[in-house]
Amino acid sequence: MACQQDELRRYLAEAYALEPKSIFGVRILKRSIDARQRNIMVNLKVRVYVDEQPQDDAFVPTTYHDVSNRPQVVVVGAGPGGLFAALRLIELGLKPIVLERGKDVHERKKDLAAIGRTQQVDGESNYCFGEGGAGAYSDGKLYTRSKKRGNIEKILNVFCQHGASTDILADAHPHIGTDRLPKVIENMRNTILERGGEVHFQTRMEQLLLHHHTVVGCVAGGKEYRGPVILATGHSARDVYRYLAAADIAIEAKGLAVGVRLEHPSMLIDQIQYHRRDGRGQWLPAAEYSFVTQVEGRGVYSFCMCPGGFVIPAATGPEQIVVNGMSPANRGTKWSNSGMVVELRPEDVAGDDALKMLRYQEQLERDCWQQGNRRQTAPAQRMADFVNGRLSADLPQTSYAPGVIASPLHFWLPKPISSRLQQGFRIFGRQAHGFLTNEAVMIAVETRTSSPVRIVRDPESLQHIGVKGLFPCGEGAGYAGGIVSAGIDGERCAEMCAKYMNTEC
Repeated sequence: MACQQDELRRYLAEAYALEPKSIFGVRILKRSIDARQRNIMVNLKVRVYVDEQPQDDAFVPTTYHDVSNRPQVVVVGAGPGGLFAALRLIELGLKPIVLERGKDVHERKKDLAAIGRTQQVDGESNYCFGEGGAGAYSDGKLYTRSKKRGNIEKILNVFCQHGASTDILADAHPHIGTDRLPKVIENMRNTILERGGEVHFQTRMEQLLLHHHTVVGCVAGGKEYRGPVILATGHSARDVYRYLAAADIAIEAKGLAVGVRLEHPSMLIDQIQYHRRDGRGQWLPAAEYSFVTQVEGRGVYSFCMCPGGFVIPAATGPEQIVVNGMSPANRGTKWSNSGMVVELRPEDVAGDDALKMLRYQEQLERDCWQQGNRRQTAPAQRMADFVNGRLSADLPQTSYAPGVIASPLHFWLPKPISSRLQQGFRIFGRQAHGFLTNEAVMIAVETRTSSPVRIVRDPESLQHIGVKGLFPCGEGAGYAGGIVSAGIDGERCAEMCAKYMNTEC
């Protein structure tokens, strides 16, 4: 970092005819890499301090006051939607009661490590359930396209206030890293507790408390918790969806995307993306990619690309195999992976009820589990073999800890998925020479790209359309698609909940 600062000072002094000693500091405001041409450009937007000391304003902190004796709001779920809702409630002078079905980030980590050893998944503590939600141990990427929905900078600043590197404020594709994000999440929880809120782990919501079509609380862990409810359960809370459907609380089927996790050697991706035989070399970061095309009227695209990362088991119960990806902060492993998925719309799946997309997910995960010898061993196939409809006689080494088993994915995956993936891979192979290769392995199955259900809410008040005092929130409710967008939605739900409580009073 000191070397980088010295180089920047020398360049700026020469470019702007400044005396080097007059430059007291340089702060990088925005940073991106343009690798579209063979000459790779690192683009920087900087703030230069000339004849003045740098200000200690790397991020904008938020003030949180004590809310111990304030009216309370129940927040179901401690993922990004729930945590940011809780922090925003404190800002607004309300007391959050956070209910999380899983364990805290440290205890949860032990259960994740056990999956590879025991081939068993704890249904309440896994890569989807627990403090921090699905994002806590599945990469920590912080970029989003939902700029019209809220204040992205506010979300990033709150992360920095709780221990994230201020690099996330500058990078075009900010990323905390799976190894660092748990401590940030723990710090956020401590802020909630220190300011008078409550956080209850291993406390699964069982039912809502309703009075004249108004939610007045919920039952969780056999105990009643009173207050309006912000429902931020994450995209895998299938028991919650089934409860809502049985209670005639309006939900609807939502489109999603399913496919596989595709893993290449990271060196190969670096060589392709940077157009260099030596890949990233000494100074460049692990390369990323993004592909998208249309095949037979449906999107085929890369999703949640994890350079220098791992493929992880993301099932939430028995008889399921689900895969996802994550990266440590340094993105330093010898593999790079991405979801490769096909768009599915509700009209593509038989049935007319709200849970049909959920059942489609479940069936595909069960089929995958059966192909994987009814363990967490995942069925896999070399990429070029899949495209050409051939069996893979062997498989390359992968990062997937529970292990892989050769399987004809081209044969047993649903035809609308497999045929579109095959055509999409051919297109991507033409766009990036060397991408379509048998050095890459496809690991099945990627299904948890988003919620299969949308909990219907009013676009203005963010309340459920048929039940007052219920605020469906974040990715699990069908209104977000990642950590930042879920955090933004959590803040918006907190604001609307505060407005609702003021109106009701």
